[in-house]
Amino acid sequence: MSVIERTPTTPFGAIAAYRLIDTIDHLAEAVRSYLSARATQRYLNALSDELLDDIGLTRGDIEEVAWSPARRVRVH
Repeated sequence: MSVIERTPTTPFGAIAAYRLIDTIDHLAEAVRSYLSARATQRYLNALSDELLDDIGLTRGDIEEVAWSPARRVRVH
């Protein structure tokens, strides 16, 4: 005697809906990361050279410090 097992099928359109929601979620994360990096850069640029020196930064470091987390976010 043989046994037939059936695996449940995915409802029509569920995979496409999941991919769309996942893409929107990644896009929203990229936008949040971009806005955060812009705010960080603006804030650090407003500091005096003395304050930047106190936290161990120079004006040349600001762009890298502000944007490095935003560069890690990938939108697929």
